[in-house]
Amino acid sequence: MKFIDEAHIEVTAGDGGTGIVSFRREKFIPRGGPDGGDGGRGGSVYALADRNINTLVDFRYARKHVARSGERGRGSDQYGKAAEDIILRMPVGTMVYDEDSGELLFDLAAHGQRELLARAGEGGLGNIHFKSSTNRAPRQFTPGGEGEHRRLRLELKVLADVGLLGLPNAGKSTLIAAVSNARPKIADYPFTTLHPNLGVVRVGPEKSFVLADIPGLIEGAAEGAGLGHQFLRHLQRTGLLLHLVDLMPFDPEADPARDARAIIKELRKYDPALADKPRWLVLSKIDTIAPEERQARIDDFVRRFRGRGRSALPVSRVFAVSGLTREGCEELMREVHAWLEARREPEPAERDPRFDAQTPPVPAAATEQPQ
Repeated sequence: MKFIDEAHIEVTAGDGGTGIVSFRREKFIPRGGPDGGDGGRGGSVYALADRNINTLVDFRYARKHVARSGERGRGSDQYGKAAEDIILRMPVGTMVYDEDSGELLFDLAAHGQRELLARAGEGGLGNIHFKSSTNRAPRQFTPGGEGEHRRLRLELKVLADVGLLGLPNAGKSTLIAAVSNARPKIADYPFTTLHPNLGVVRVGPEKSFVLADIPGLIEGAAEGAGLGHQFLRHLQRTGLLLHLVDLMPFDPEADPARDARAIIKELRKYDPALADKPRWLVLSKIDTIAPEERQARIDDFVRRFRGRGRSALPVSRVFAVSGLTREGCEELMREVHAWLEARREPEPAERDPRFDAQTPPVPAAATEQPQ
């Protein structure tokens, strides 16, 4: 299935049915009185977060969603039938914006979350509501209410615990394929990854987390170079970023430290909060470096990446891995899981309902000890 993370749709709720003017007309019952019923309510449009959906591809081709209007009222005190609501199932993590104002309306962050996108019009009143002692033959009625119409922009931000960040061909896809069940496309040319990939990393029984891989970011992405910033939104919900750096790039004139610092600048241009997220350095493809040279290259890279003075960058933790031979990958995933567990909020303990009932007080006579 093609991955689509943005879509534009129009939703229109149904109009309410019109109330009518009607009078009871039966044999031997003169002046039967008003019996015009109300119109039915129109159909509303709802959004429902569904964890079984992971793309907005359905809304790329079906852009207009119009609910039916309610039926008009009828005679003999018969009310019109209400129209059925429309429920649009969307992936968990979808953000719904108003196209005209740009306002964020809803953030579908939890499975089963349901939000009203367009409210239906209420049914109109029939003439039975206008009868009185002085108005025995009312001819008043009200039309049904008009349903809401909205132009919406849907933006999907995948829900992942950890995100992979780095230049094209930094080894992100190879790493996620080595440690999880994801099977991204891997090749020896830039921008092999064209859309985000999610993988579940299992480090033990009932111990797992979700890892996200996005297309590579290059210097000048803010001006549209490469794939630009269009996929960085998928890292905004993560708790930890793994910045992958290839110490042995294909281009002999490339400077890994300079390119890695450029990535941080691009993050800050896109979202300062994203640049300030906890970030670990992961030096990939160490299998291409002779064992006796690895530590010297790692130390030299960290020193030049950190820099000096006001432009110095903090470096919290550094790992050296190889997605091809899986060297260092297991240790890295264990450390990531431990970091996530240490910052995960403890779930509230379930309370036994038997203790919620108030215990009746013990009579004073029963607590007295015999002399």
